Amino acid sequence: MLVLQQRLRVRKIRDRVVESLLLLAALVAVFTTAAIVYILVTESLPFFAHVSLHDFFTDRMWTPMFDAAHFGIMPLVAGTLVTTFVALCLAIPCGTIIAIYLSEFAPYKVREAVKPALELLGAVPTVVYGYFALLVVTPFLQKFIPSLPGFNMLSPGLVIGIMIIPYVASVSEDAMRAVPNYMREGSYAMGATRLQTATRVVVPGALSGIAAAYILGISRAVGETMVVAVAAGLQPNLTWNPLESAATITSFIVQVSLGDLPHDSIGYQSIFAAGLVLMVTTLLFNIAGFFLTRRFREVY
Repeated sequence: MLVLQQRLRVRKIRDRVVESLLLLAALVAVFTTAAIVYILVTESLPFFAHVSLHDFFTDRMWTPMFDAAHFGIMPLVAGTLVTTFVALCLAIPCGTIIAIYLSEFAPYKVREAVKPALELLGAVPTVVYGYFALLVVTPFLQKFIPSLPGFNMLSPGLVIGIMIIPYVASVSEDAMRAVPNYMREGSYAMGATRLQTATRVVVPGALSGIAAAYILGISRAVGETMVVAVAAGLQPNLTWNPLESAATITSFIVQVSLGDLPHDSIGYQSIFAAGLVLMVTTLLFNIAGFFLTRRFREVY
């Protein structure tokens, strides 16, 4: 009896230790997020002490490294949104089609070969994608669009789309595979084809996971750095035309972080303000994705 009580006591202590370690791991993620927010906010305050929010969001020029400095964030926001939109136009349909094929149509051996290849595609360093966009995709596009400049937003946008296809396809395919088989069997029993079952039963049933995959892809595209830094140019132009060159928020941060500006200058402090805008943008996308996912989960 005494031995049994000692074993129970040791088991409880062991469970508490494991629970404490798991809680610590969760708190590390929370602490890291809070630390990032704290650094961005505190480092941005000196910048906004010199630049008003009105000028920051309404000025149409972004020239923090010039003598006549302008700090209008909209050119960087426009470049970020345009490249993200181009990337999503490629990644969402292609990733969804790949996910449907792997989940509902591909033989087992094909699925086991294609999915690791997709994940390997997502492991390629982004700087490689950047030079691929500059040296391969841009010359290819110039054959069809002769007026396309060497630096533009279309080429890196397409390459970013290729880069995030594995994220969209893999997460979407996992969500579709999680749909119960009885839903498929019921659809087949009603006389539906495999394509009808996939598009009208499986996809709606996995819509919450598919929405999460889209939000993950959007966040990945918004935060991409090296592809746009290499292939889009570093000129902050306020344009919504993907055939023109522009700078994004992330490429500007890379440009300033090279060390051309002193750390206590207003130009250097601008990277924290730009980073804060980028974080808020990503946060808004994730919040929208959270509510969208919860809504579809409640429906289905």
